[in-house]
Amino acid sequence: MSKSQRIWLVCLRVTMGWMFFYAGITKVLDPKWTSEGYLKSAKFLTGFYAWLASSTMLPIVDFVNEWGLTLLGVALILGIAVKPVSRLGALLMILYYLPLGFPYPNAHAYIVDEHIIYAAALLLLGALQAGRIWGLEGKLPWLGGKR
Repeated sequence: MSKSQRIWLVCLRVTMGWMFFYAGITKVLDPKWTSEGYLKSAKFLTGFYAWLASSTMLPIVDFVNEWGLTLLGVALILGIAVKPVSRLGALLMILYYLPLGFPYPNAHAYIVDEHIIYAAALLLLGALQAGRIWGLEGKLPWLGGKR
């Protein structure tokens, strides 16, 4: 990989990390935030998302959402465990995408919207082991699994 490619890969990793960190930490710091409205407005797999919005599941879903986004962002920024974190982040993006309605997730998209792009970018970061390029995985390989 050329130096230019490594620079742009790190830029992608850090900017996506910041986006996820900010999305998560703003939820963590807002005691009134909940995913209930989003889940209850699902247009696809409505039964599954209604179950996630139930009184027993909602506190778990909110906790995983808030801290999952926050820690995903931290891991990407620092370059820690990027491969497994990117897979979990891609799964999270698909879970955000599905309730929007398939195949029209929004008025300006057919099948592909930003959630799909984010999932693909995350999977690319994992596949290219982006945490080993100017990240802590490069300094401490055990943070990213086997070499």
